[in-house]
Amino acid sequence: MPEKKITTCLWFDDEAEAAADYYLSVFGDGRITDVRRYSEAGPGEPGSVVFVLFELFGQPFMALNGGKADWSFNESVSFQVQCEDQAEVDDLWAKLTADGGQESQCGWLRDRYGVSWQIEPKRLLELLADPDPARVARVTEAMLTMQKIDIPALEAAARQPTTP
Repeated sequence: MPEKKITTCLWFDDEAEAAADYYLSVFGDGRITDVRRYSEAGPGEPGSVVFVLFELFGQPFMALNGGKADWSFNESVSFQVQCEDQAEVDDLWAKLTADGGQESQCGWLRDRYGVSWQIEPKRLLELLADPDPARVARVTEAMLTMQKIDIPALEAAARQPTTP
């Protein structure tokens, strides 16, 4: 098991290994640390995956093949990814919405497995921390119209003159 105290466990029907491989391909900075398979003693199909332990940027995850469930992933739990620039936002957005992923609002999306992600550029947080409340309001208003965050559009909103 991972050495960190808290590990995020993601429950899949039977796609745990494919999901772990997918997330490693999307983020690049990660590794699979363990794959556990059922033995002849069961209870699952011998050789099939029980769970996969993996890391993304040093953060431990477990992808569990828990079988069919009466629930699915939703936005009540999401993973926030802080991006350095627009290129990183664009890259992650394209990868995570590909092959069945869905765009949402304000930098949120759902990947092909239904997991929710917030793809957030550092610049957005900087603009929202501006001491001028009118500038923050303009940036917030612009952000609320977006699906994928557009840094140049946010900066343009921040530069607009305040109307009396």
